[in-house]
Amino acid sequence: MGCNSCSTGKDGQPKGCKNNGTCGTDSCNKLSVFDWLSNMALPQGMEPFNIVEVRFKNGRKHFYKNTENLSLSIGDIVATEAAPGHDVGIVSLVGELVRVQMKKKKVRQDSSEVLKVYRKATQRDIDIWQEAREREEKMKVRAREIAIRLNLQMKISDIEFQGDASKATFYYTAEERVDFRQLIKEFAREFNTRIEMRQIGFRQEAARLGGIGSCGRELCCSTWLTDFRSVNTSAARYQQLSLNPQKLAGQCGKLKCCLNYELDTYLDALKDFPKSEVKLHTKKGTAVCQKIDIFKGLLWYAYEGDWSNWHTLTVEQVNKIIKANSKKEPVNSLEEFAVDLQQEEKPDYHNVVGQDSLTRFDSKGSGKKKRKNKRKKRKPQKNG
Repeated sequence: MGCNSCSTGKDGQPKGCKNNGTCGTDSCNKLSVFDWLSNMALPQGMEPFNIVEVRFKNGRKHFYKNTENLSLSIGDIVATEAAPGHDVGIVSLVGELVRVQMKKKKVRQDSSEVLKVYRKATQRDIDIWQEAREREEKMKVRAREIAIRLNLQMKISDIEFQGDASKATFYYTAEERVDFRQLIKEFAREFNTRIEMRQIGFRQEAARLGGIGSCGRELCCSTWLTDFRSVNTSAARYQQLSLNPQKLAGQCGKLKCCLNYELDTYLDALKDFPKSEVKLHTKKGTAVCQKIDIFKGLLWYAYEGDWSNWHTLTVEQVNKIIKANSKKEPVNSLEEFAVDLQQEEKPDYHNVVGQDSLTRFDSKGSGKKKRKNKRKKRKPQKNG
């Protein structure tokens, strides 16, 4: 449960986990990084890295220079440079790991994108920041109503206020270009603040909003995945998955990013496999591939016209038959090469500890019925 959901207490600190946003369990922080160098001291004469990573709403992160030499640690709320005014965020990483993250994201230290940290946030900064965050949900509902009234083909997915409440950024998704000049005028009149429209992709939308995937876990893009690689349907074909768009699509409506996770393993395993469209020619007939098991190294073939009977072959046997076909050497039948698969024996659980039956205390019959039967037997018969 995130800090926004488990409510906030004094000074904007969360009430739930009591760790002020630094629990490191990926619940409070999206795209959090574990600082495994936090308990290690720097060598003598080496100054600490003067750039920190600051996290804003929904995993948005930027790098800022600590020009004032402030004593900053993970979880501190700081006021940072913005254009115009200032923004408020939470320090998510300090020290040498920031240098590693900048190298990973290809951000130079002298880049104009790296702005400054002004100060640690005061109580007034935090109050203004929290008041602005509380306005965002109501504004999002009203903004969607205005967009629908103007017949704009777009979806406003999120709103983020700047820390000083001087500007609101509207994140939206759209399949085509949108003319929102009239929309901005109505937004500025309705919300009385500076408006910035920012279009994002469907994957970025899912990463910002988060959710639960079909695997039962939080979305990878909102917890740890930082780069969005292209995913093709060929990845599903290589892994022998059904090409069902409803099962292969994620929360964003695109192909799931996890289709790429094990793709390299499957490609390595498929190097020795023959192509499934290659037919095997024997004296008994032509056989066509019906199914393959990549990690067991097995293929199933059936003769044309006799599709119900499948014959199991190993990769080496199939390659041997293909090689014989290329040399026009006769092959009698697939039965000569067929493999008898041994079925795995299901474990039979025995009572090795000497435990009694779990139902030994259950009464076999109802006690009330027994008592009624006894009363009927004891009831004296009336003499005529």
